[in-house]
Amino acid sequence: MEGGGLPEGFTAAPNDLESHWMPFTWNRQFKHAPKLIAGAEGMTYYTHDGRELLDGTAGLWCVNAGHNRDRIVRAVQEQVATLDYAPSFQLGHPLAFQLANQLVEMAPHGAFDHAFFANSGSEAVDSALKIALAYHRANGEGQRTRLIGRERGYHGVGFGGISVGGIVNNRRVFTELPGTDHLRHTYAPEHQAFSRGQPEWGAHLAEDLERLCALHGGETIAAVIVEPIAGSTGVLIPPQGYLERLREICDRHGILLIFDEVITGFGRLGSSFAAEHFGVTPDIITLAKGLTNGTVPMGAVLTRKGIYDTVTGAAEAAGGTIELFHGYTYSGHPLACAAALASLEVYKEEGLFGNAAMLARHWEDALHALHGTAHVKDLRNLGIIAGIELEPRPGAPGKRGYEAFTRAWENGLLIRVTGDIIALSPPLILEERHIDRMMQTLKDTLEAVD
Repeated sequence: MEGGGLPEGFTAAPNDLESHWMPFTWNRQFKHAPKLIAGAEGMTYYTHDGRELLDGTAGLWCVNAGHNRDRIVRAVQEQVATLDYAPSFQLGHPLAFQLANQLVEMAPHGAFDHAFFANSGSEAVDSALKIALAYHRANGEGQRTRLIGRERGYHGVGFGGISVGGIVNNRRVFTELPGTDHLRHTYAPEHQAFSRGQPEWGAHLAEDLERLCALHGGETIAAVIVEPIAGSTGVLIPPQGYLERLREICDRHGILLIFDEVITGFGRLGSSFAAEHFGVTPDIITLAKGLTNGTVPMGAVLTRKGIYDTVTGAAEAAGGTIELFHGYTYSGHPLACAAALASLEVYKEEGLFGNAAMLARHWEDALHALHGTAHVKDLRNLGIIAGIELEPRPGAPGKRGYEAFTRAWENGLLIRVTGDIIALSPPLILEERHIDRMMQTLKDTLEAVD
């Protein structure tokens, strides 16, 4: 097993785990009963004690080409031996420009012409929001400072992302940026439960943006940011016509539309981007996760034609200076660029986006065969992504979902849970046999959950 097994000298006694403050984790519970991954290859994770886990989540929505891919590994190894780091302020290195060119070529509808690099989806979102504000100021509309997100939206953990995000536990402890507001989320189980693909009901919810324009003045709104599919909140599929209507309202009021494609980018829906799948062209796209197949942290922002020229042109007209006072020490890191370029080659040469499109119907049928399984309240899907919503235990929300996560782990399947919702997004190298095994394991797991 290449890349698998237990690292030499590693032990898993609880005391060895104490110093690490883990993110988005019930730390005390984890350290009492740790779940440790020591290796991975293809569709499989290997635990520290040698058990195999079918990866039902592509790591964390990111390992779209499967684990431990030779081409990506070699690209990173060769790059670190050639150029380990290069600063990106007033300097550059060839791979960053090569990657930017490839991303622009991949971007939907030939509408994008520049890429800005960050190190995560959170940073990509904050960068996109700042670019939107800078664009309007450079365009002579500096009064456009308001940012609109959506309830149940997840846009990372930066202060910009939590401000436009709409998941309460990500917001309640932290101060938010002023001048933000939110659309309603699009999920209505009384109209949409057990829909296959996009639900028919709900396009009218986009009219919330007209209401916010009337409330705040459309001329004060800089951007609206939405996930085409809201992933981390539990896989909420956009109603038919909803994204199209948002595009129309943004155009009417001169508002930039941002698609957060950190999850949906790079084949998850069977196309390069969700914007391509839905036939809706936003002004800005945020990317991360599948960009490097999860190998090296990286995020990116794609901007529609005209945004870069407006920002740089205004600076030039003012006498010439740095146009955007924003960036990161590791923007366009050489290792991340090498991993991304290799990942894009793997996606293309192996036809993984097409594989996802081909398997989408089998995925849908296998998922909806869980209708009637114990505790299943709703099933949602599009492309190779799925949400399984469970009935919560009375007075104990999230506990049934966590038990399902633990039992699935014990049964050899890695799933993602948010509250009482199971989210699935396996690597795009999957085959029908992986889908069938995944759904049968879930059925057996749920039947054993209290």
